[in-house]
Amino acid sequence: MPDPTDLDRRLARVQLLLLDVDGVLTDGGVTIDNQGVESKTFHIRDGLALRAWQRAGLAAGIVTGRTSRVVELRAAELGIGIVRQGVDDKLAVAEEVIRSCGLSWEEAAFLGDDLPDLPVVVRCGVGAAVADACDDLRRAADVVTGLPGGRGAVRELIERMLRARGGWDAVVSRYAASRT
Repeated sequence: MPDPTDLDRRLARVQLLLLDVDGVLTDGGVTIDNQGVESKTFHIRDGLALRAWQRAGLAAGIVTGRTSRVVELRAAELGIGIVRQGVDDKLAVAEEVIRSCGLSWEEAAFLGDDLPDLPVVVRCGVGAAVADACDDLRRAADVVTGLPGGRGAVRELIERMLRARGGWDAVVSRYAASRT
């Protein structure tokens, strides 16, 4: 069993959070209508957490195997500038992104749900899996969320990382201050 103190230190060190999309930011369902128009459902609390993460001066990015206009739109809405779609080799792309940010693997986290995410989850300083990820990924991950993909798992991981670095109270205070 991993040392919780060590895990908290690694969570606090993360400067870059990389995310898969289908099964992580969404529940994994892809809807395509009769005209070929694709739609996805994103959890609003994941979006709020991603904005809070970035307001804290931390970076977020998307590395996904599929290509979708919907992902571009959601990333733009959230101010996520690192978007890599249609990726066959997520490990190579993650390495390129981490280097371009001037960071090390130890300063990166990746949240995934299936086997294409496994090499990155194993390599990152914090490898994470959503609650409903495949068994092999959950076994390899440092963190397994209690929530499934598309249902607040991203928020859960971000909250945990911000708490580890002492930054979650500032997020809460931002909203609590509006009551006075």
